[in-house]
Amino acid sequence: MNYPEKIILTEVGPRDGLQSVSDPISTKHKLSMINGLVDAGIKQIQVASFVHPKWVPQMADAEEICAQLPEIGDVIFSGLALNNRGVERAIESNLQRVEVSISTSETHSKKNANMTLDEAMSNMESMIQLAQNNGLEVRAGLQAVWGCVYDGSPPIERIVNMSKSILNLGVGTLSLSDSTGMGNPNTIKKILDQILPLAGETPIVLHLHDTRGLGLANVVAALNMGIKQFDSALGGIGGCPFIKGATGNIATEDTVHLIHEMGYDTGIDIQKVSAVSQSLAPVIGDSYFSGKLYNIS
Repeated sequence: MNYPEKIILTEVGPRDGLQSVSDPISTKHKLSMINGLVDAGIKQIQVASFVHPKWVPQMADAEEICAQLPEIGDVIFSGLALNNRGVERAIESNLQRVEVSISTSETHSKKNANMTLDEAMSNMESMIQLAQNNGLEVRAGLQAVWGCVYDGSPPIERIVNMSKSILNLGVGTLSLSDSTGMGNPNTIKKILDQILPLAGETPIVLHLHDTRGLGLANVVAALNMGIKQFDSALGGIGGCPFIKGATGNIATEDTVHLIHEMGYDTGIDIQKVSAVSQSLAPVIGDSYFSGKLYNIS
């Protein structure tokens, strides 16, 4: 039998989606959200970030979340770390995978991680080595690849050189993020034309935001170039709290719909994801949702 090609989505709603929500969300609600996403067929879920609660209060219960995750063999739970202490917390939480990520923008790097680009790259090398030495799978990447509201578009030579440095460290996956939603199909292709030959067998995952309404158009452009992994967030929630005007991720429901209509497979049940979104809406407020919430009746 001929089966459609499989596209892998990593659900980042529990981390990226919730980090900008101002009112505290209970651990119970977060775990219910994660369990619902697992039931919908999502196999990769980013559940928390290991950052200081002073800067991202919503992630203060990261360890508590990880301690109560369901044990399901084919589901990978991961967390985000921005420094060695964050990686240590991920190790102590017994996660399978950690994501380490740095900005391509000097200003954003200082706002997001309080580091210059040179300091951030040196820090990333240390984080990757620490994670690898402790048996964690590492997904490492770059933020603001397609532009920054503070510094504009980074030079492509910078993106290439930073990608080379990361790939040379033997990471499992290279992540490229359009943190500010400034990419378009032409610039998606322009960057991938440079990075795909460097990556070789190392998978590339795109983390796209829909700030300017081009998120799904950029998914199509990337699919046409052979990209098979994307991040998304249920209901289109999310956005970096350290980027002015940053809005939600591409919505999981909309992205799955698009991918299925194009003839690919994800193994994800849209209506079950939408049910999780609709149960979350009264908790965080409708204003955080930008994607379409599909009818679950």
